[in-house]
Amino acid sequence: MRLVLLGPPGAGKGTQSARLVAKYAIPQLSTGDMLRAAVEARTPIGLQAKEIMDSGALVPDEVVVGIIGQRIREKDAARGFILDGFPRTVAQARALDDLLQSEGQRLDAVIELSVDENALLARMQKRVAETIANGGSVRADDNPQAFKTRLDAYRCQTAPVSHYYADKGELKQVDGMKPVDVVSSAIDAALSSGDRKAVG
Repeated sequence: MRLVLLGPPGAGKGTQSARLVAKYAIPQLSTGDMLRAAVEARTPIGLQAKEIMDSGALVPDEVVVGIIGQRIREKDAARGFILDGFPRTVAQARALDDLLQSEGQRLDAVIELSVDENALLARMQKRVAETIANGGSVRADDNPQAFKTRLDAYRCQTAPVSHYYADKGELKQVDGMKPVDVVSSAIDAALSSGDRKAVG
């Protein structure tokens, strides 16, 4: 099972990824984790990434895709993987297609957790208020303005990725505003269904 999981910050991708990892016994691949691991392992592409990161520049798509290529050849990814946080742009989606084709693989599904942004913002504010009321601490960027900025960035940058996969007939949308168990069931239904319509 090779999946891409799309959705804005706060949509619940982490929660659903963890459930899919447990269900299918496949790894969740985070580009940040993969970059750090490649740098630590001092692989040729990891050393290249380190040099770029040390200079303060963004790691280019070809390096990120190269690291993903290395990672999906590892034994634990033989049965599949979940990509969360990648691709972020259409260029990255096309590069991922090329990579998988070169490996004789393809994506089984692209699942997008669709959300009501206003409700998501309200949910985040409630969570922050509850955390503070319980004596907990919140991250500096866990505030309405920072969260809205992240949502805007996601919409501008990653929404075209949804259209890219929809045009290819690979996108399956799930209502991410439902309770966690309902969302999980909708994802299961989307993965076992042959249709490409919205589920849940």
